[in-house]
Amino acid sequence: MSAAEIGHRCADGIRHRAWAGRQVPRGEVVPLPAGLRAARGFSTCLPEQARLGVAEDARAAVIAAAERLLAGQWSSLGVDRPDIVQPDWFLDPASGRRAPDETYAFRIDHRDEAVTGNVKNVWELSRHHHLTVLAAAYWLTGEERYAELVASQLTSWWRANPFLTGVHWTSGIELGIRLISWAWVRRLLDDWPKISDLFEGNEDALRQIWWHQVYLSAFQSRGSSANNHVVAEAAGRLVAACAFPWYAESERWRARAASLFEAELAANTFESGINKELATDYHRFVTELALVAAVEADAARHPLSGESWAILAASADAAASLLDATCRPPRQNDADEGRGLVVDAVDTDSWAVLLSESAGAVGAMPWWPRVTSTVAGALLAAMVGTHHQESRPRSARSCFPDAGLYLLRTPAEDGPEIWCRCDSGPHGFLSIAAHAHADALSVEVRYDGVDVLADPGTYCYHGEPEWRHYFRSTLAHNTIELAGQDQSISGGPFLWTRHAHTALDELESQGVHVRTWGAHHDGYQRLDGQARHARTVTLDAQSRHLSIVDSVTAGETTTLRMTLHLGPTVDVTLNGTVAELRWPGRSGAASADLHLPGQLSWEAHRGETEPPLGWYSPRFGERVASTTLVGSGVVDTQIELRTLIVFPSI
Repeated sequence: MSAAEIGHRCADGIRHRAWAGRQVPRGEVVPLPAGLRAARGFSTCLPEQARLGVAEDARAAVIAAAERLLAGQWSSLGVDRPDIVQPDWFLDPASGRRAPDETYAFRIDHRDEAVTGNVKNVWELSRHHHLTVLAAAYWLTGEERYAELVASQLTSWWRANPFLTGVHWTSGIELGIRLISWAWVRRLLDDWPKISDLFEGNEDALRQIWWHQVYLSAFQSRGSSANNHVVAEAAGRLVAACAFPWYAESERWRARAASLFEAELAANTFESGINKELATDYHRFVTELALVAAVEADAARHPLSGESWAILAASADAAASLLDATCRPPRQNDADEGRGLVVDAVDTDSWAVLLSESAGAVGAMPWWPRVTSTVAGALLAAMVGTHHQESRPRSARSCFPDAGLYLLRTPAEDGPEIWCRCDSGPHGFLSIAAHAHADALSVEVRYDGVDVLADPGTYCYHGEPEWRHYFRSTLAHNTIELAGQDQSISGGPFLWTRHAHTALDELESQGVHVRTWGAHHDGYQRLDGQARHARTVTLDAQSRHLSIVDSVTAGETTTLRMTLHLGPTVDVTLNGTVAELRWPGRSGAASADLHLPGQLSWEAHRGETEPPLGWYSPRFGERVASTTLVGSGVVDTQIELRTLIVFPSI
């Protein structure tokens, strides 16, 4: 942490203490903001023809989702919320614990489950994505039941959460996302006769929108925390200042938010378009936030720079390039299903939504996967003129050198796709690398979209430290562990105190069919000053073989474990050093033979808990048993390990 960052954090701490006197207790009546404008119109509304751009299946899905919500059926981060019609805004339904609702926000330790429960479960509902779904259903149908429930819940939330009171004022990213949701609720309910009473004429709304912007203007994620959080905070500020220009500070807030947003979007994005956190799900999240903010600024006639639109186009093209034949993205590093705007049915694939939104804002390239029609895509397209960019790639990219992300894949015309992601990038973003895993040189391998060698995923952030540690560990990835230690050293659930550094050694093609990637990392040099792991992966599209060659050197005899995590649908029969793999594919049963290094002793583990081993997290908050093959041995000076996956010939 730099001296400047320490200074900023100290200043924030002083401000936290000083602002205790500004806390508004629940039920206390306070004046409206000084300088509040008498004329409070909402001008950035949707053109009437926008509804015509919504495909019938997307429309039906949103309405069905709204009806389920009215019936009390809703799930948040894998946890059912039967109270969704009348939510307890402070309840963690997983633990049953209620977070503080009257305490001064900056005295709440939201990282302590004994205080708040699993705080992510508490925060998630207050992002108000379920209310934007209801508002979208109203916009599509004119059915007032949806609007009435939105109004009831917003009124409830505003009154339950006065300024700086309770857990919902403890994290700026939550405030930023809420502001985006409120702007879109206001927009989608524009035809509702009571909408002005809910927003422009509602003192609770006027105070809350102002309070949120006051808070975000004062407290900004900085330094080692200036990752997706600062982008979300700036995006929320920009959207609110454009959508609700009702305050004396609005123009100043908008200009500063736009400047911060553009600077941080650039700082968080590699030139290739990949998000620097190297967590694929956060690439999607940040790109969506950025699109929503940029479109809002455009609609308010304060467009962002051409440079920012170029970043958005690069991010969209990168997202499209990463997808496998079934339009599934990599599962690299943390994923928590964060969304910038939810106006489609919640089970709509979030990557399909991103491509749809991107197509409306920057235009889809001819090589992109087929773009699904979504409500979000139609809405953003209606709000903004498409910002076409020059110098965009003419085909899907497989190499992102600045991000250390490489894809080896067979051509579409060669039958079921073999897709392999190789990791030789930075450990993570900034000094804490908050959303990184200890996964240097790991691979993901899929056959026609099915996980064969899988990245196990994330599962949880808070509340279950043993599981958080496992899913971030080297043991939980398709790579090699030495001396029973992770490649990088963790200092907490969102902190790495020492990073493994990875470097590319080789990237070449041998003829038309063969592609090779090779790299090494220094994460284990701390053991004896000499330990080194290098890996080479070769995909032969003609023979349909994937080989992995690991070279490990050490200055002293060291224990070694190589882990290969099979996808949750893969069955395995282990016969010595040959694993016969079988799984149900899109076109029937599929299989492969996995030839394992003979120098190691191999065992299969599945669904073990003491300690955790053999798990796969299909989504945040869920885990299922899967098979992990563990090869154990020692390295004495040097060892070379050869692994071969033989897929069926076509």
